[in-house]
Amino acid sequence: MIQRILISDKAKESINQLRAKHGAIIFHQSGGCCDGSSPICLPKEEFLINEMDVWLGKIHDCDFYMSKDQFEYWKNTQLTLDVIKGRGASFSLEVALDLYFVIKSRLFSSKEIEQLSPIRFGA
Repeated sequence: MIQRILISDKAKESINQLRAKHGAIIFHQSGGCCDGSSPICLPKEEFLINEMDVWLGKIHDCDFYMSKDQFEYWKNTQLTLDVIKGRGASFSLEVALDLYFVIKSRLFSSKEIEQLSPIRFGA
């Protein structure tokens, strides 16, 4: 099974720091006005998932979602969560660590598309 979402080792380290301070966290691939298409990291209980969200999978024991509309653009793309130094203009938790989560992407091959991990809608 081909995973839709992957994670770098540096991002795992950042998640460990954030969990130590905030407990369980969740990611949502933003398509909003503030950070364009940046991944947003929030405490799990502070982000409400609904039927308009698509679950792509778990990364480092964190659920990763994006909106249905945005999924239509990204559905043939494997995403990798990474982190870089610097401050994004975001409400995301990593800003306090002077870090910025980013998404790297690549298109799936036609053979990989046949083997993709399942998605699910809503919570």
